Amino acid sequence: MANWFKQKKDPLTAEERVAIIEKSSQQVGPGVFNSTIIVVASFLPVFLLTGMEGKLFHPLAWTKTFILLIDAVLAITLTPVLITFFLKGNLKPESANPITRTLEKIYTPILTLCLKWRKTTLLFNIAALAAGFLMLTRLGSEFMPPLDEGSLLFMPVTLPDVSNSEVKRLLQVQDKLIRTVPEVAHVLGKAGRANTATDNSPISMIETIILLKPKNEWREGLTKETIINELNAKMQIPGVTNGWTQPIINRINMLSTGIRTDVGIKVYGQNLDSIYSFAQTIKKHLEGIDGVKDLYVEPITGGKYIDIILKRDEVGRYGLSVDDVNVIIESALGGMKLTTTIEGRQRFSVNARYGQDFRNNLQALKRLQVQTMNFGPIPLEAVADIQLSNGPPMINSENAMLRGTVLFNVRERDLGSTVQEAKMKLDQMLTKLPKGYFLAWSGQWENQIRANRTLKMIIPIVLSIIFMILYFTYHSVKEALITIITVPFALIGGVFMVYFYGVNLSVAVAVGFIALFGMAVETAMLMTIYLNEAMQNMVKKHGNSKATLTPAIIRSFVIEGSAKRLRPKLMTVSVGLFGLIPILWASGVGSDIMRPITIPLIGGTISSTIYVLLITPVIFEMIKERELNRNGKIELIDVKE
Repeated sequence: MANWFKQKKDPLTAEERVAIIEKSSQQVGPGVFNSTIIVVASFLPVFLLTGMEGKLFHPLAWTKTFILLIDAVLAITLTPVLITFFLKGNLKPESANPITRTLEKIYTPILTLCLKWRKTTLLFNIAALAAGFLMLTRLGSEFMPPLDEGSLLFMPVTLPDVSNSEVKRLLQVQDKLIRTVPEVAHVLGKAGRANTATDNSPISMIETIILLKPKNEWREGLTKETIINELNAKMQIPGVTNGWTQPIINRINMLSTGIRTDVGIKVYGQNLDSIYSFAQTIKKHLEGIDGVKDLYVEPITGGKYIDIILKRDEVGRYGLSVDDVNVIIESALGGMKLTTTIEGRQRFSVNARYGQDFRNNLQALKRLQVQTMNFGPIPLEAVADIQLSNGPPMINSENAMLRGTVLFNVRERDLGSTVQEAKMKLDQMLTKLPKGYFLAWSGQWENQIRANRTLKMIIPIVLSIIFMILYFTYHSVKEALITIITVPFALIGGVFMVYFYGVNLSVAVAVGFIALFGMAVETAMLMTIYLNEAMQNMVKKHGNSKATLTPAIIRSFVIEGSAKRLRPKLMTVSVGLFGLIPILWASGVGSDIMRPITIPLIGGTISSTIYVLLITPVIFEMIKERELNRNGKIELIDVKE
């Protein structure tokens, strides 16, 4: 078509426009359709993610899919029409472009050297692949990269029987200590639960939100981890177990898993005392593990109760009923509703009960006056036994079973290796649990296991779908294998870059590798198309027999097919790289999530491009030489762009 445009200077007729559109659609349509299907299929694992990770990455997958579909429609329909209007007159050949000439001068000698030393080139790439897999085994893992919310949530837990006055004193002391750190802008603490039926926090659980100043106002060399360590060192108060997290992720964890820390071990059983004993044993096993911070056993026992047991014989002897005594106890301890006050649209009940100092005094409760008809006022201890007893501060149950929890956060180490080491230490203990008692891991580890299970199940299916698309494109298993083998070599650069950036494997990194699959296969398809086109030109010129073809002729046409249209191949890669590289320098909220997606994409795109430009021609040449020696001719593949 380009040669025809060089000769055409007059305006195009309607029939000529239709012919050009039809020819363009026939040439471009199959390639656009196949590449679009491959990229969309590579995003299937993202679509099948569930839970928090699904809600986070589904918009990315949908956006990419709709852009590709609209782009494919425009490439088939609008682009040929625009060509007929704007491409007129003499067109310069692609070799006249100075950028193309420069790229070919650099690329051709390198490719020639790789074709000359084929085995050395392949061994070098296999060694790089082995090194990449070795690095992959040494990478840490986590569910999601931690999002810097710009604030901290301090969640200390006190003893279950702490009083209101002691909690108020602790709040004041803690807030004063936290304010001494220069990076802290504001502090707000609360104890107990909020005014909502969905918050079951006990009075012993304190939540303090710490707003930090902008990072440019921090002391030089400080990070968020060092600030947490400094605050934690200041907050060593007897009887208080510290816990550090962030407000948003804490609420997400509590809503999704019921665990307020990064990781929790749920202990299920039939008896609260036994559950608490096992939880304490687990805590002892976990102490000293690198990365385990804020280790704490959720209290199952330790709550203080006032037991008032009525003496029914004495109640009857004084001419009273059980209800008479219960009314006195309710009004004195629990409070009795007197009236309701109305303030605008809000209504508040007014209750009356004895003061806190009186209610906290056991002897005062025993002297509580109970009015009788015949004997006058008598003390409450005359008709009831009053004593303090221990009991559960709050009973937790799940799946119709009693539950205790061992909680801890993970800092200064990746989540995966920390939990794996903890599980190894607990394996021996699990065999000693009696029948009816078992453990379950929860928190972010539970989410990580679910996401990994989904990815391991769907990624082989996606690779199979991509392979079938390539097979129906080439109608050759060998050509499909040449293209899809790009995927592991594309992972090399992604793994190298993730390793040297110190990023842990997570769902975000997995999404980056998934996006890389489609880009790598798409680039390899482009190279394979031009190599097969070069083979067709070779057969037209030299024939297709062992008598007329030599390895030197095959190599010359492989070099021609590889160097042909080098500029569009590099443009396809460069457009993606130029759009991704700025994310590496991005800062602010959200960059913590986007950077782990971008890092494997950039590294993998670079390594897959090197592989496609240098290794794919080597493998292609070796296959064609083997076909010629084995069959006496070269197998030709007719692939439309």
